Amino acid sequence: MRDTLNDIVVVGAGMAGLHTAEALRERGYEGRLTLLGEEAHRPYSRPPLSKEVLTGVGMEPPGGGPGWLVGHRALRLREDEAVDALDLDFRPGSRAVGLDTAAREVSVSGPGGAASTVRYDGLVIATGARARRPATDLAGVYVLRTLDDAEAVRSEFDSGGRLVVVGAGFVGAEVAASARAVGMDVTLVEAAPTPLTRVVDPRIGEVLTELHRENGVDVRLGVGVAGFEGRGRVERVRLADGSAVEASLVVAGIGVHLNTEWLRGSGVELLADGSVACDEYSATSVPNVYAVGDLANWPHPRYGGRIRLEHWTNAGEQGEAAAHNLLAGDGGRTPFTPVPYFWSDQYRMKVQLLGQGAPADQVAFVHGSPEDRKFVAFLGRGGMLTGVLGLRSTPKTMRYRGLLEKPTTWDEALAAAGVTPAR
Repeated sequence: MRDTLNDIVVVGAGMAGLHTAEALRERGYEGRLTLLGEEAHRPYSRPPLSKEVLTGVGMEPPGGGPGWLVGHRALRLREDEAVDALDLDFRPGSRAVGLDTAAREVSVSGPGGAASTVRYDGLVIATGARARRPATDLAGVYVLRTLDDAEAVRSEFDSGGRLVVVGAGFVGAEVAASARAVGMDVTLVEAAPTPLTRVVDPRIGEVLTELHRENGVDVRLGVGVAGFEGRGRVERVRLADGSAVEASLVVAGIGVHLNTEWLRGSGVELLADGSVACDEYSATSVPNVYAVGDLANWPHPRYGGRIRLEHWTNAGEQGEAAAHNLLAGDGGRTPFTPVPYFWSDQYRMKVQLLGQGAPADQVAFVHGSPEDRKFVAFLGRGGMLTGVLGLRSTPKTMRYRGLLEKPTTWDEALAAAGVTPAR
């Protein structure tokens, strides 16, 4: 460990930031460790926001004491005692607004707008992303990214009514499923021809479409949203084809903005999409500055270029990798080459994806079938296996992770699953 790292600052108190802090301590770092979080809460897990928080499943009774996440045990990344044991200078409600890499200082807007600076010897950027908001001021139109967002949407769920979900990515799909679980009428609108077009092949997307329809969701594909109408509060959603859908509530899952504006002019290289350009070690263009989580963009040798992952698992794994590499210095660093993994729970069914599901030019269902709503599918590109997707098939899906840890040809993958390649 280099003795010059007396002060390490982690900017961002989500999954990536907390895992980075934990990994630094686990690897023997004993210096000052500052964790800056824009939200008022301690670190929490975001995946349950669109599931347990909205449906109320797993909620604790009120009265758990003041502070964070009362009634939402599913959201807790760590118990208070475990976080306290890290001996952090934790500063909730503190938003990074600038970075001076020459002076090694982060400019911060704290509670009440109080301005301050935090000095660092090593810096980890983990400020993630914020939800892209629809262009309307009408009440009743929400996004779902933070605990406060989820609690606001949940309060609307309690009133019943008709929900329109805009965007059929994982957040939109999970919100639709949660709303159906509590008995709401739901319309799911997606401009693309199938859900999850950035994530899975359309042949898989068609299966997920039918899953929504079988559970009573009115799915509108291939049509965008032209606008929102109502007198002070949303009453209908106008679609690009001229039709309209009545709505008492709208939740939009239409992508994110990366929280990297504060890095402009700092010398940390940003790419065209606003992501932070990293090398294979998660290091940025500035010495002793690393980036992790949703905003990190780095070269991955098995996927033929640079990748950026907005996955819960990646946030934790990359935080651990960056902590190791920051402490190790140039001589002991390890490239970050994970097998991407994420999951989604919809209608009591688990969807899991290892690797990359799109684009794909080959799809093979190696176990089960789409008709049974229980299967494992291989996805390939250019004669190589690139992804494994499972529906209600956790053990069999995870069995094939090893095939994605190294280059595996399509035929080799099929043989591993006991399937004869089609000729």
